[in-house]
Order: sequence, then C-alpha cells, then structure tokens
Amino acid sequence: MATFDDFLKLDIRVGTIILAETNKKAKKPAYRLTVDLGQMGIKTSSAQICEKYSAEELINKQVLCVVNFPPRQIADVKSEVLVLGTYSEGGVVLTVPDKKVKNGDKLG
Repeated sequence: MATFDDFLKLDIRVGTIILAETNKKAKKPAYRLTVDLGQMGIKTSSAQICEKYSAEELINKQVLCVVNFPPRQIADVKSEVLVLGTYSEGGVVLTVPDKKVKNGDKLG
C-alpha cells in the first residue's frame, strides 16, 4: 500500500499546453504536447488522449503534470513530464485546475 510520504515524493505542477501535434510514430494514437511550466521551462510529453481531445482544443489548456519522473522515449518524442488524467469511458480525461493559475504552481 502506498503511504502519504510516497505521495509527497511526486512533484505535480500546473502547465499550459502551448503546442499539440500528432505523435505519428507512437504505437497507439497520441499527441506530442509542448507544455509551459513557468519557471521550470518548456517540457514535452507524449499523451494518449486522442479519443476525447482534438489537438486544437488542447492549446492553452492548463493541465497537471508529474515533473520529477525520469524522461521516457516514446516513439520519436522525449517525454519529460507525465500529463495527468483519468481513464474514463471513451478515453482519458485530463486533470485540470478549476481556475486559471500560474504555470509552475505546485499541487499541495
């Protein structure tokens, strides 16, 4: 069972998607996302969220991201952050802030 201390090891921050394009080489349909994390910089992510979102509607959407996992190579994308969402009926639904906040704000 995970403990609260395990949860505290995760660094989860808010970022704004500034670019979304199809990750054409991914085995499953995915987008290559470019996410602005404020002071933490611009990071990339490969996200399997094509069922619920078009690339156009992702632009300027704020999302929650785990920023302290090691990067993973997914097809031709170096995925530096994990964009969070729920596995829901019909595809992944992104976890987003209820109100606009500053990029880089930490989940606490």
